[in-house]
Amino acid sequence: MKAVILVGGLGTRLRPLTLNTPKPMIPIANRPFIEYMLNRLRNQGIDEVILAVQYLADRFREVLGDGSRLGLKLHIVEEPEPLGTVGAVKNVEHLLDNTTFVFNGDVLTDLDLRAMLAFHREKGGKVTISLTPVDDPTQFGLVETDRNQRIQRFLEKPRPEDITTNMINAGTYIIEPEVLRYVPPQQYFMFERGLFPVLLQTENPMYGYASRAYWNDIGRPQNYLDVNHDILIGKAEYTFDGNEIESRVWVGENFYADESVQLVGPLVIGNNVRIARGATIIGPTIIGDNCDIGEDVTIEDSVLWKDNRIDEKATLRHCVVGNSNLIGKRTTITGSAIVSDECMVGPDNRLDKGIRLWPGAQIKAQAISF
Repeated sequence: MKAVILVGGLGTRLRPLTLNTPKPMIPIANRPFIEYMLNRLRNQGIDEVILAVQYLADRFREVLGDGSRLGLKLHIVEEPEPLGTVGAVKNVEHLLDNTTFVFNGDVLTDLDLRAMLAFHREKGGKVTISLTPVDDPTQFGLVETDRNQRIQRFLEKPRPEDITTNMINAGTYIIEPEVLRYVPPQQYFMFERGLFPVLLQTENPMYGYASRAYWNDIGRPQNYLDVNHDILIGKAEYTFDGNEIESRVWVGENFYADESVQLVGPLVIGNNVRIARGATIIGPTIIGDNCDIGEDVTIEDSVLWKDNRIDEKATLRHCVVGNSNLIGKRTTITGSAIVSDECMVGPDNRLDKGIRLWPGAQIKAQAISF
């Protein structure tokens, strides 16, 4: 079974975290998100995957290679220019010879793919779209189906009075390659506003596969925090690396914490992490490899990537800290703030209100306060 994963986006909504790291490569619980996706696909019977890449393609090659390390065959196909969602699939049409899954590379889900495939084959449609219910349909594109689950209409961000369903497109598709004949080659073309309306007009059967599986888009800072937190508290199925040293506290190799340190799960802590005297780490929190946490530091409800140094009495709450940063003494980072890569934040600063530091930022002592 084959799958195409769309990983061509620039990740602009998640900047500055995606300036050095493609969005599908950002870590979820200390593992690149795309690696989580590929493992999940392999475990559900997909053995060949095509990555449709446009941005920072070499990073995918460096980390994933030919896929053999993950137990599958991987093709990394670079687009010469952005082609849109279905345009990217058209670009790899020569690799597709049968029923194919298509995934957005920024959606975390634990959808049962085998069950969806069985539904697709039973219905005999040309396309099956995964659907999920939402509380506020006005923020999404709705998908109307009949009693037989055949899709009748797409309704983009409807007014409250126009709502007829709460089921939305959840970003996982099964297609028969023959539908790609409707897609112009080497042109920007989208599933939602291009191919799907054409298939409706030509009466090609499309079906909606409804599910209450976990679903979230990692493409916004708050969503990225939410996804990490959701898997830590068990809302989405996930297997953590490391050893569980106490209830819902997983740590990697060469972990050291002073006996006075308080660890309150759920926590995932990487390899070669050192936590000094008096520190408090409260979940849901993730700390990447090679981080050095100083004395009396408090970290709560946050995600730290690799190679960070957090100096004494600093406080991190509800924030994201990228790679290779230095956070100075008594500095507070909170309120969905983002520190990207290789930044130096001096002592006694307060970063709040969703502030974002671009790579290499240098903040002097007491320079920022909210």
